Amino acid sequence: MKEEILNNLDNPQQLEKLYRKNKTLFKKDFNSIYTDIQEKQAAQIWNERLNFENEEIYWGTGRELIFVIVASFIAWLIAKIPAFLSIKEEFFYPRNIAFIVFPILTVYFIWRQKLQAKKLVIIVAAILISVIYMNLLPDNAESDTLQLACIHMPLFLWAVLGYTFVGDNWRSCQKRLDFLRYNGDLIVLTTIILIAGAILTGITIGLFSLIGVNINEFYFEYIVIGGLAASPIVGTYLVLTNPHLVNKVSPIIAKVFTPLVLITLVIYLLVVIGIGKDPYNDRDFLLVFNMLLIGVMAIILFSIVETSSNTESKIGTLLLFGLSMVTVLINGIAISAILFRISTWGITPNRLAVLGGNLLFFANLLLVTFKLFKVLKDRNEIWNVEKSIVSFLPIYSLWAFIVSFVFPLLFKFR
Repeated sequence: MKEEILNNLDNPQQLEKLYRKNKTLFKKDFNSIYTDIQEKQAAQIWNERLNFENEEIYWGTGRELIFVIVASFIAWLIAKIPAFLSIKEEFFYPRNIAFIVFPILTVYFIWRQKLQAKKLVIIVAAILISVIYMNLLPDNAESDTLQLACIHMPLFLWAVLGYTFVGDNWRSCQKRLDFLRYNGDLIVLTTIILIAGAILTGITIGLFSLIGVNINEFYFEYIVIGGLAASPIVGTYLVLTNPHLVNKVSPIIAKVFTPLVLITLVIYLLVVIGIGKDPYNDRDFLLVFNMLLIGVMAIILFSIVETSSNTESKIGTLLLFGLSMVTVLINGIAISAILFRISTWGITPNRLAVLGGNLLFFANLLLVTFKLFKVLKDRNEIWNVEKSIVSFLPIYSLWAFIVSFVFPLLFKFR
């Protein structure tokens, strides 16, 4: 892209085509070469266009606002289905909590992307089959495969959302990276929305209690549930219409958390060794160990995605490399503990699911760590780190599909 920009500085039409083809990559490469071409008027114009910071919040078009309001209302209706249809909450929410938000966000991106009919059919079929399948699974709270399906179905629907997000460029590494950045920004903005909502809830209940009116049950049943269901939808709308709201916050959070998590992990491992905790025979400790692994893996991936497009110091890359190395160690311990439990007590759905997920993490982490090591020598290798991350997204999606749909049948709903 850099060479194409340089070769077409005097060709406005071609520059515009390059920009529309991949806006994120165009901006990234243009900014990296701007100091060399800043004397050219065309470059100055494009610099202002790409990097102009609008401090005002853009609320989108009237159609977009109406869509967000309607979508939020539909999400609230789905969340209230147990109350409306007298369905047991214990049955409904574990199976359907992912269907409250993900299908609506998917429809939002379908609307924005104007997808082809063929792709639209695939997406709609995947969601409908998932809804029917999850609600037809036997009602057995003790079933391991049911619990695994409830855990992995949100991951599968997240993959469907990503498939919709990338539009017709599903093979594009850049579009996959954009999807991960969207997720990071959405988490930040949704968290802010929820904190603001919690403050508003406290103020509202407190004010009404002062005049002797108890609105707690009504407020939580209707307002709080509606707010929880709508927050990712509103957050998505704000992220897409006002990227400047969070595009500087997410990299800062990533930079701050990387050294803190690295220090915490090292201390944690030393304490574990010191007190003699045993992940091989302690099932609950192994479960916590794996949850820790998933959290750290997410931090590594989002840290790389959020900071790689900026000029990163060697120290920052070194911290990410160190965090990856420590996480590889944790992952290796987890895999050995799972293999020990399988060889000792046999295969169960839970053990097989955890083993498969850990092996995927381990392979992905090894590749990311190796690429980060190369970045320490050559900063231009950062693009290969990004590719090593997004190349595993389809594999994670496939594994989520297998655990959700195949495991219950394979283990006879055990």
